[in-house]
Amino acid sequence: MSRLSVRNLVADLRERSAPVASGAGSAYSFVADRVRPWFGTVTSIGWGVLLLGALAWVAATALGWIEAAVVAMAALFLLIGAAFFMIGRTRLAVATVVEPPRVAVGQALTGELRARNEARGPLVSTSLEFPIGAGGVTYDLPMLLPGAEHTELFVVPTQRRGVIDVGPVRTVRGDPLGLFRRVQEWTDRTEVFVHPRTTHLEPFGVGLVRDLEGSTAQNTSMSDLAFHALREYVPGDDLRHIHWRSSARHGQLLVRQFLDTRRSHIVVIVDSSPMSYDSEDEYETAMSIAGSLLRRGILDEFDVSFATGDVLMVRATAASGGGRTALDACSRATPQHTSLIEITAEAARQAPDASLVMLVTGRYPEFVTLQRAAGQFSVDATTVAVRVDSSQRAGFKAIADLPMITLPDLDQLPVVLSKGLSG
Repeated sequence: MSRLSVRNLVADLRERSAPVASGAGSAYSFVADRVRPWFGTVTSIGWGVLLLGALAWVAATALGWIEAAVVAMAALFLLIGAAFFMIGRTRLAVATVVEPPRVAVGQALTGELRARNEARGPLVSTSLEFPIGAGGVTYDLPMLLPGAEHTELFVVPTQRRGVIDVGPVRTVRGDPLGLFRRVQEWTDRTEVFVHPRTTHLEPFGVGLVRDLEGSTAQNTSMSDLAFHALREYVPGDDLRHIHWRSSARHGQLLVRQFLDTRRSHIVVIVDSSPMSYDSEDEYETAMSIAGSLLRRGILDEFDVSFATGDVLMVRATAASGGGRTALDACSRATPQHTSLIEITAEAARQAPDASLVMLVTGRYPEFVTLQRAAGQFSVDATTVAVRVDSSQRAGFKAIADLPMITLPDLDQLPVVLSKGLSG
């Protein structure tokens, strides 16, 4: 037989066996898809009983031990008996409602869980596992007739700032011995934001650059919208800004001069290093100060940016729901071993147009560190440092052109801040 004939024979055999292989593969996939979920329901205890039974059966077969055969049969009966508890399917419609999804620290927050039986037959008593944050609750549903609904109320803890995961709601089906366990999720995970406690601040106005609807800065410009005065023409001035009527009246060329009008951009930076604070409470006070500043900036319709160790930069405006976005970032923030210099450098890179920078830190960073952090921003930006120190009285002072505010708690912020910005 020639080499060409052999090749043709092999190709023909492959072509004929392809449908058989395809059918075998489809059958294997079908069986595997049906069997795999069952293996997933076996617990570690169940696998231990199965292994014990297999070893006992091998010992009984190889060595003729009657005791080992008894152990193998007992393991088999245990597995078969426990498997009967897994027969059947749970058909539920579960929904959770948490309102509002955003609260401040200490505000009451409750929710509602509703479960409805969508099976054709009655639903026997079953358990619902409901994770809430680091903990959770378990609800034992009573027997529900087809279409019947059961409602439970729950409380979400809001004593601490953070993001709380609510759900997903799960049903757990298993046997009394714990050999099998089937978990089924019925809802998605929902995030509840617990914003830091904030205090009311007066509108930012003094010493700040405002947008066209607010006050203007005192920096003169030759190409803006707020007309300021006329001055004599000097070589190099744009001829388009010559005021011809006034020039004719005074017998010399006069040009328009404007005031700089830029949109205010407030950048709030929180030192995330745990080494900067004396306690966790002082760090939480710093986050509350940041939240109060961001909230006031949004109410004044400024652009606001928030930066800390694990939140390098979040920029928002009032039009884009900035209050929610900025305060959500405050909720997510956690202490990180990131230096204040690194945070301010990144913030200055992403917000070169900052008009007001608030550096919030603890009692331990040296003044030189604060100076270096403030120096990352433009000289046109007003920079204010805020120290949280529960051992000191509230006060304000300016050291080497850097305004410094000391606060023992959040309640002193409105008075001292207004003094600092106006001074």
